[in-house]
Amino acid sequence: MALYIKDPDVDRLATELAGLRKTSKTEVVRLALQRELAAERTKPSLLEQGLAFGRDFRARGHRSAGQPVDKAFIDSLYGDP
Repeated sequence: MALYIKDPDVDRLATELAGLRKTSKTEVVRLALQRELAAERTKPSLLEQGLAFGRDFRARGHRSAGQPVDKAFIDSLYGDP
């Protein structure tokens, strides 16, 4: 199956890298795609990122250090006596 590169900048970059590595543009593109796929596969999913954030947030919280949220506290926020 053919892959057509229509962007001249991408073609230029692939040609330059292939020349430096003494290989073909196909091999340069293959290696780049393999690296990107490997990087994407090792990234945590959005769900995993959210769960990690929640765990970290909970671990940093100190319930004993906070003020009690009772009627008096809420009234103090509004300036009510």
